[in-house]
Amino acid sequence: MQRPLYSIIVSVYNEETVLPLFHQEMSAVLDSMSETADFELLFVNDGSRDNSRQVLQQLMEKDQRVRVIHFSRNFGHEAAMLAGLDHCRGEAAVCMDSDLQHPPILLPQMFEQYRQGKDVLTMMRTERADGGQSKNISSRLFYRLINKISDAQLQPGASDFFLLSQRVINVLRNDYRERTRFLRGIIQTIGFVKASLTYEAPPRAAGESKYSLWKLLKFSFTAIASFSKTPLKIGIYSGLIFVLLSIILIIYSIVMWIVDTPVSGYTTLIIFLCAFAGIQLFVTGAIGYYIGFVFDEVKQRPIYVIQEITPHE
Repeated sequence: MQRPLYSIIVSVYNEETVLPLFHQEMSAVLDSMSETADFELLFVNDGSRDNSRQVLQQLMEKDQRVRVIHFSRNFGHEAAMLAGLDHCRGEAAVCMDSDLQHPPILLPQMFEQYRQGKDVLTMMRTERADGGQSKNISSRLFYRLINKISDAQLQPGASDFFLLSQRVINVLRNDYRERTRFLRGIIQTIGFVKASLTYEAPPRAAGESKYSLWKLLKFSFTAIASFSKTPLKIGIYSGLIFVLLSIILIIYSIVMWIVDTPVSGYTTLIIFLCAFAGIQLFVTGAIGYYIGFVFDEVKQRPIYVIQEITPHE
């Protein structure tokens, strides 16, 4: 009976300090499962500017399971995960980060779920050991918001740590090729047999987080725009509210004129103008953001550009 081959896809961006630690811990876990399966460890170097490329070369030379995809520049974490899924060889694949906040020790449980027939396994982060309460709260608020305004219902705490079967990977390769994507959301709405496990994210083993507050906000709005058109509907809802308020104000003004009581309208007028202008600017910005997504799709530029795959295919 042929042994199954599983893929571990690891996105890398400026992680030279943590890669040796990650490989050491990952090797121990994969060695413990080597009697029942074979593995490929597929690193995607997302245009790192430090010595990550050299470190990955060293890991490849001492571990035949290691393959490396080098991007021509930085294309982002989502593109790195998708490139790994496009080029992995396993019948199932796990996507994870190299900072050890996605614990390799959980891999046996994840592949056991796959052997039990699960096509999609999402890892639900319950807490972040180094994130503080602010990040934990903001994560819960984000999922609560996106579930309120979207038809798709996403599991709170879902992370970029997940397992996919080959048939789900094939669907992503062939059908889900949008330039703007929220992959952890897509895999929850794609169907098939799903399950989830919870885990607590430990502190980063080394290095610093690559996500600034601005990048997190941008990522959050991209995720919302990928799953909901509610921001575009704000103009309609706010317009209806202002029509109703205007009718009330007109009736009030007429009544005051009839009873010969003058109405001071300066303050009311300024409030209405400022509020209406703010809503108009917000809606115009949201429309522009969605048009930008459409523009990216129309251009049909590649999601990523590969400089080299080693060992050479």
